[in-house]
Amino acid sequence: MGSRIVMRKVLGISKALVFLFLWVSSVTASVSYDHKAIIVNGQRRILLSGSIHYPRSTPEMWPDLIQKAKDGGLDVIQTYVFWNGHEPSPGKYYFDGRYDLVRFIKLVKQSGLYVHLRIGPYVCAEWNFGGFPVWLKYVPGISFRTDNEPFKAAMQGFTTKIVNMMKAERLFESQGGPIIMSQIENEYGPMEYEIGARGESYTKWAAEMAVGLGTGVPWVMCKQDDAPDPIINACNGFYCDWFSPNKAYKPKMWTEAWTGWFTGFGGPVPHRPAEDLAFAVARFIQKGGAFINYYMYHGGTNFGRTAGGPFIATSYDYDAPIDEYGLLRQPKWGHLKDLHRAIKLCEPALVSADPTVMPLGNYQEAHVFKSKSGACAAFLANYNSKFFAKVAFENMHYNLPPWSISILPDCKNTVFNTARVGAQSAQMKMTPVKGFSWQSYNEETTSYEDTSITMAGLLEQINTTRDVSDYLWYITDVKIDPNEQFLKNGQYPVLTVLSAGHALHVFINDQLSGTAYGSLDYPKLTFSENVKLRAGFNKISLLSISVGLPNVGVHFETWNAGVLGPVMLKGLNEGKRDLSWQKWSYKIGLKGEALGLHSLSGSSSVEWVEGSLMAQKQPLTWYKTIFNAPAGNDPLALDMGSMGKGQIWINGQHVGRYWPAYKASGTCGECSYTGTYSENKCQTNCGEASQRWYHVPSSWLNPTGNLLVLFEEWGGNPAGISLTRRTIESVCADIYEWQPTLMNWQMQASGKVNRPLRPKAHLWCAPGQKITSIKFASFGTPEGVCGSFREGNCHAHNSYDAFEKICVGQQSCSVIVAPEIFGGDPCPSVMKKLSVEAVCS
Repeated sequence: MGSRIVMRKVLGISKALVFLFLWVSSVTASVSYDHKAIIVNGQRRILLSGSIHYPRSTPEMWPDLIQKAKDGGLDVIQTYVFWNGHEPSPGKYYFDGRYDLVRFIKLVKQSGLYVHLRIGPYVCAEWNFGGFPVWLKYVPGISFRTDNEPFKAAMQGFTTKIVNMMKAERLFESQGGPIIMSQIENEYGPMEYEIGARGESYTKWAAEMAVGLGTGVPWVMCKQDDAPDPIINACNGFYCDWFSPNKAYKPKMWTEAWTGWFTGFGGPVPHRPAEDLAFAVARFIQKGGAFINYYMYHGGTNFGRTAGGPFIATSYDYDAPIDEYGLLRQPKWGHLKDLHRAIKLCEPALVSADPTVMPLGNYQEAHVFKSKSGACAAFLANYNSKFFAKVAFENMHYNLPPWSISILPDCKNTVFNTARVGAQSAQMKMTPVKGFSWQSYNEETTSYEDTSITMAGLLEQINTTRDVSDYLWYITDVKIDPNEQFLKNGQYPVLTVLSAGHALHVFINDQLSGTAYGSLDYPKLTFSENVKLRAGFNKISLLSISVGLPNVGVHFETWNAGVLGPVMLKGLNEGKRDLSWQKWSYKIGLKGEALGLHSLSGSSSVEWVEGSLMAQKQPLTWYKTIFNAPAGNDPLALDMGSMGKGQIWINGQHVGRYWPAYKASGTCGECSYTGTYSENKCQTNCGEASQRWYHVPSSWLNPTGNLLVLFEEWGGNPAGISLTRRTIESVCADIYEWQPTLMNWQMQASGKVNRPLRPKAHLWCAPGQKITSIKFASFGTPEGVCGSFREGNCHAHNSYDAFEKICVGQQSCSVIVAPEIFGGDPCPSVMKKLSVEAVCS
């Protein structure tokens, strides 16, 4: 009894201490919100966030990416949690390498930034199967993302696993960690509408389940207008200024401000102008926005077979401010950095008051924030996409370019205009540094002895492979009578194969007869071609290839791929023959995959043919080479422009799928920042490979003896492959003579100057580079864009000389945009600008 009494006292004291600790933690570390701001530890904040997905880069890249995000003015790093990467088989978890989530979050904490953790666990994200593990499809009775007990049990299990892991590492802000918000589900609103009542009940369940996990931080649902309290509903899109949360006390959050768009094999490469992105963000802030996340801030790479779609490219660059290789994309990164500085200057007013809207013209208005303490900030907007506007505000006049917003942190002086880019632009280049000497190994078409399944009829591909490989062989025989008419007249029969996708190679008697493939918009395909058959038995081998599993839609459990039929042979004496229900044999994957030819140990298990004896452009061929890493720290990529379609491995690490033979369709042309943006507006690469270069992380390389292995499906030419460096080729500035600058405003506000200061053109090459020449320079009325500037009607003839004198031989330089620098004013009555392009090497 005594021991029990003592123990009870100890337990009582322990509980009191725990309660005290939790109370202290709640006081010192808390996240809340109202309709104007996110409140972190009592401080009202306008939060700027950027998406960096940890598996789309390497752990060695993470610190630099996070630092560049911080340098760019961000407060928060946002990431999804990728269920299929962390639980590849039921109950077997993986949190190492690129999937070391805890390490990633701790690095963010070390940098002083916060984390928005989007647990989902559905992510979409152009990721294979939307982030769901494929084994989930085979849980008995499952129906995805609806009021279904097997699905909810699995979803709750994984969500709880992640939350408990974060708690154990003390990573929630309520514990002193960096995670200030979490997200449950993802863009479910459209799915709920389609599903109906069971979708509505699922939404309520998901919200209650998440809140019940007790993270101590707010939860978010994006694109979910009916998000139950206290969940914050948020917006995703190119623009979200129209959005309002479903309750007046909730903050206005934009969880995905799309910085660009993804690339699909067969599609062009989308780009979003920095001016329009800044305009969209400023519009959101001026309408009372409290949280903005750039999706993506660094897109990275869909390594291995992680790309979804289907047909999503291996590159997930997304035209993000930090490019796929971890380099700054200029001017987007710099222009947004300047925007963020301007927004932060306005923050005291933004978090203290609702905006007052004042009309300034037919397409112009001011949004003014005034706090009780006297802080004042104004946003002057010109929504006209064609014409400048001169507006009057608070007894002063302001010139607003088309489709732009000027930010006035003191309601008087302009420090930033979304259409006036002060940051430099950078033209990038891919420079070959190494070619290769190749060996080859032929992947023969599968024989009946190699097959693992034989049955009547056609099997669906995902159910058969369980997505362990992109490849599934379908094999059958066709007996041709010697009296067939086509054997005499040469008019061979037509083989027609209908497939749910995504690509198909047809072999007749072990010879490639033809290929068919779908597209991002329509993954299904039909192969219909004449095939050379002979008298007697003919072997028909169909190699069906998946190119990523779909990542968006309803009822994941119903999705399919592969040859579903019918398979018809037409042009026989009997007319046509349906092969769909005859006996078929199946083989999952390739022989080379089973042998592990991509690994050091597996590659030595077969005899390779030396380069001089290799067959040219042979389909189904493995290639390997050994190479040494080049010196230097520049990011590296493989130029695969000479190849067809296949996959790449380096030292056993799976780089991903390549498909440069799939040329981009679409409309490419000049791109204007003005007017509403969509993913089809500003595109490049039409008629060229959707993706030519494939990122090779430097951390995957050894100084010597690196193994590079390819599997080529179509028959490309490996002699054209090279290892390339990604570097800056040239840098540009394009600045108006009275362009607003933050420095100008700070100098005037401090009383150090009593007149407007001229802006400066800042140029800088990468570390290890110098400015070696001036390709173009003109102060006056130059035209064009970086890479294609040209003189206008007005030009200061000393423009080149000024930059030659100040910049050549330097790693960086700054030049004042003033007439006296360039030998005088070439056209006094005209508003002038400076355009310059300098070569880096």
